[in-house]
Amino acid sequence: MEAIVPYQSTGGRRNNVQLGVGRSVWAGAPTPAIPERALDGIPGCLAWLALLFSVAAAIAFPRALLLVAALLGFYSALRFLFAGIANIRGLRKIAEWEATDWHARYQRDATPDSLPWETVHHIVIIPNYKEPFEILTRTLDNLAAQHDAQTHMTVVLAMEAAEDGCVEKAEQLVALYEARFEHLFFTVHPRGLPGEMQCKSANQAWASRWVKRKLIDQLGANIEHYVVTTQDADTLWHPLHFQALTYWFATTPERTLRFWQAPIRYHTNIWDINPLLRIVNAYSTAFELAYLAAPWWIPMPMSSYSLSLKLLDSSGYWDADVIADEWHMFIKAYFAREGAVKLDRIFLPFSATAVTGETLWHAIRNRYQQTLRHAWGSKEVGFIVAKMLEHPEVEFPTSFKLLFRVAHDILLAGAGWIILTAGAQLPFLFNPPLLAQIGQEGLSNPSFALLQASFMLVSVLGIVFWYQDVIVRPPRTHRQTLYERLMTLLSFPLLPILTLIFVALPTLQAQTRLLMGIPLRFKVSKKV
Repeated sequence: MEAIVPYQSTGGRRNNVQLGVGRSVWAGAPTPAIPERALDGIPGCLAWLALLFSVAAAIAFPRALLLVAALLGFYSALRFLFAGIANIRGLRKIAEWEATDWHARYQRDATPDSLPWETVHHIVIIPNYKEPFEILTRTLDNLAAQHDAQTHMTVVLAMEAAEDGCVEKAEQLVALYEARFEHLFFTVHPRGLPGEMQCKSANQAWASRWVKRKLIDQLGANIEHYVVTTQDADTLWHPLHFQALTYWFATTPERTLRFWQAPIRYHTNIWDINPLLRIVNAYSTAFELAYLAAPWWIPMPMSSYSLSLKLLDSSGYWDADVIADEWHMFIKAYFAREGAVKLDRIFLPFSATAVTGETLWHAIRNRYQQTLRHAWGSKEVGFIVAKMLEHPEVEFPTSFKLLFRVAHDILLAGAGWIILTAGAQLPFLFNPPLLAQIGQEGLSNPSFALLQASFMLVSVLGIVFWYQDVIVRPPRTHRQTLYERLMTLLSFPLLPILTLIFVALPTLQAQTRLLMGIPLRFKVSKKV
């Protein structure tokens, strides 16, 4: 049974803070059932099959393998090209949205089906564990400055009992900020309960269930009027974000079937991270904006996002044994509502803190661990397959479209990367004369021509992505040094190696661990 322990706050406009005692995210997860293990291992199995295929093909038909690798490389380069086009579209959208008065637009666009502006309320959940006090105060300052925060925003600090002093820290924050929001609550997870993994998913699931009981069941608020935002503890929203979110929630007829996502920029500490790694963050920012801006691609939630409280409640909230909660929650809601759920864009970028470390080695290690955790989302391929079997009422084209969207990126980063890399190297390793033959053929050889074109296209677009990131970065906090200039220049030729370290290897490690059933322990990434 879930227990609620009341807590009397000191000061402020209202006594509205309680401790929620729920499920812990710091317990070990049980061993998955065999069918689940089999589905989880799909990406890893395909990755290792791709390696075996590459070795065998390099011996049996090396030219054919080289052509396959070249075609895959060219396809990847085209993805870069379309991402660059989508980025330009996204930057234009951002400029348009930043110039919009969303309340005035609501007054023009509201229909009889729209919710009254003043009835829309926001619940913001901040799962956190051992976050520095200054990070949380900065986040709460950002939220308090949002539109109508004092009258239309409820903030829930989702604390962890595994963190010593979490209650005292939450009490301090409540004393400082409760008067600046409609409500300010905090919940605390006890540790050691079975059935949960070490991740934020169970924490935010408990916090959202608790606040739903508090606001809807106890205080009698209308669930139709609430939109839930879950965010990382370091997320800093655009000043217009919640005003725009209010507009879209109020005016969208299918509001209870929607997620909302804004583009992310890793700019909060951009001048404090090693300059060698800034291009990696620029690369990530570019592709995440591209996925949102491209009308030909299905956008997916990432990091910090919003959804209707009614959709969250009807879908069963976040699962307690999931590390990559964003995609998992979307997939869960998608099938719970028979494929009718969609994600809408909020083209107002929010700022996030990039992973760093005391030294360059520590920063590399921490970034690798963060990507490894994100790559745990590879198991969502199997999760979709399971949901397709569980929900035959969802038409196959509808469910397959989502499967293709998710599997495309996951398999391309795993099995696809192996075929591209091994397929472009092993034929020459096992057949040394082949290198001289293809060198003599030059551009008349289709594999050679495609690989050269792909390399040139990716190189140019890598610079474009970097420039697109540079022009929107915040002002420098210190003067640029010669070391920074040299490391920035060095990052361009090192981009393939950085991609190997921060994308391919952690993805393959995650997929292999999923295949072998080796669990992953959640670790908070160092960002300060």
